[in-house]
Amino acid sequence: MSEPASAQQTAANPNKALWEKGDFTRISETMRESGAALIDKLGINSGMNVLDLGCGDGTTAIPAARLGAKVLGVDIARNLVAAGNKRIQEEGLTGISIREGDATNLEGIDDESFDLVISIFGAMFAPKPFDVAKEMVRVTRHGSQIIMGNWIPGDPTLVAQILKISSAYTPPPPEGFVSPMLWGIEDHVKERFGKTGIPPEKISFVKDTYTFNAPFSPSALVERFKNYYGPTMNAFEAAEKSGKSAELQHELEELFNRENRSGDSGSTSIPATFLRVTVAC
Repeated sequence: MSEPASAQQTAANPNKALWEKGDFTRISETMRESGAALIDKLGINSGMNVLDLGCGDGTTAIPAARLGAKVLGVDIARNLVAAGNKRIQEEGLTGISIREGDATNLEGIDDESFDLVISIFGAMFAPKPFDVAKEMVRVTRHGSQIIMGNWIPGDPTLVAQILKISSAYTPPPPEGFVSPMLWGIEDHVKERFGKTGIPPEKISFVKDTYTFNAPFSPSALVERFKNYYGPTMNAFEAAEKSGKSAELQHELEELFNRENRSGDSGSTSIPATFLRVTVAC
C-alpha cells in the first residue's frame, strides 16, 4: 500500500512536520502589529497582485489585502492555511486566499504572475534555498520586487537568540542540513539570487525591527513558545530526555525578561532585529 500524499510530502520536506507541530497562531498573535506596520512600508496599493510565501495564518498577507491588493498566501503547514482562511472569512475580506504549498516548488503558479512577492520569516526556513530563490524570481513580474524578512545569525535580539539557545539542547542536524539563518547573511542572499541571474546591484539590504507585543508577561510568552513553537517544542523534548529542561526554561526566561521593553512586568514588548532584503527583478 502506498503512503498517503500528505505523508510523502512530510517525508520530502521535514519543515512541514515542524510547522504543523504545535500551533504557531499562538505566536503570530503577538506579531500582528509589526506585520501590519511592515506592510504599510511597502507601497502596496489597490489592484496589485501580491504573493506572500510562507505566510502562516496571514500576519502580512491579511494587511496587504486590507490595502486592496489581490493576495495569494502560500504555506507548507495545513493547520496554518486553515487558520489563515478562517481569519479571512471572519474579516469578510475578498481578493485573498491562502493555500498549501512548498516554497521550493510553486506548482501551479505561472511565471511572472505577481507585482510583489513577500516572505517574512517564511521562505527562509524552507530547504533548498537556491530552489526557493529561483521560484521567487520565476513568479515575479519583470520590473517588480521581492521582499524578504530574514532573521540574522548571531544577532543579540530575541529570535536569533531563541534559535541559538534551543539549538544547544537539540541533537545536531542531519548531514546536508543548510541553516535557515544563512538567509540573514548578505553574501549568501546575493549568491542565491545571483544564480537566478539577478546582479548584486539589484539586491539591497536594511536592518529592520519586528516587535512581539503581548498583554501578558515575558514568562507567559516563553510558555507560548515552549508549547506552540515547533523549534522550541523540539528543544524542550530533547532537553527533557537529558534532564536539562529546567536549564533551558531558565535561559529563555532570562532572555525574554532582559529583552522586554514594555516597562511593565505584566506585559511584553520585545523588539527583534531582522534583515530586510529587497530584490529588483
